[in-house]
Amino acid sequence: MPLLKAPVTDLISTTKSLLKVTFLGTGTSQGVPVIACSCDTCISADPRDKRLRTSVLIEDGTTTVVIDSGPDFRQQMLRAGVKKLDGLVFTHEHKDHLAGLDDVRAFNFQVGKAIDLYASDAVQQAIRREFHYAFESVRYPGVPELNLITIDSRPFRVGTLEFTPIRVKHYLMDVFGFRIGPFTYITDAKSIAQDELQKVRGSRCIVLNALRREPHISHFTLEEAIGLMNDLCPENGYLTHLSHQMGLHSQVSSELPSNIQIAYDGLTIEI
Repeated sequence: MPLLKAPVTDLISTTKSLLKVTFLGTGTSQGVPVIACSCDTCISADPRDKRLRTSVLIEDGTTTVVIDSGPDFRQQMLRAGVKKLDGLVFTHEHKDHLAGLDDVRAFNFQVGKAIDLYASDAVQQAIRREFHYAFESVRYPGVPELNLITIDSRPFRVGTLEFTPIRVKHYLMDVFGFRIGPFTYITDAKSIAQDELQKVRGSRCIVLNALRREPHISHFTLEEAIGLMNDLCPENGYLTHLSHQMGLHSQVSSELPSNIQIAYDGLTIEI
């Protein structure tokens, strides 16, 4: 299969598009291929098996938002051709969802102001710790300009987009998933309480993490993710945050129900 030179558009409805979602990265914390690994997935020539750290771009024609700025944030922004950014929304504070934040300064230079970051108190503490130089009283010229906005379980808006937080458990850690209209995005989850799951029901499109086939302490397995999708019954489901242990995209795809797909980097869906 030739390299994908542009995002592939999957039209999941014939109605007028409300949201455009681009998968910027669909890999786990190590990405795929994994350094020094020669398993079949890591040496695959299929571009769908090349996975940067998990992140999505959400656009509605007016507002542009990215969920999570992992270590590959710069590469993802360049590859997707992102020219404007109205806000960054964070799921949690792990490095594979946070480490690329310094590169937001390119957008600072473009718009001449701080970029709004929507994050829980715990994520804000990590940002202040990891990017302390952006918050010092005397700051070095050119450091990121960040405007921290606290989010909790209440809905919030970024421009024209309304986000409903969904609290999930990543082992013992609280992590936010988000529902934006007909679209729900959940990554780094192992369990979801029933009252939080009610916020997801009725979504036309749902994204869930599915780390691998074998049990894991803090992530859904392939079987668990499919089971939850079957319970929620979206028109279309996508699996993300995959490790190399999941196996080849082509093989896993052949095992899935017709309404569930493996997401891959560069895939664009319109909802």
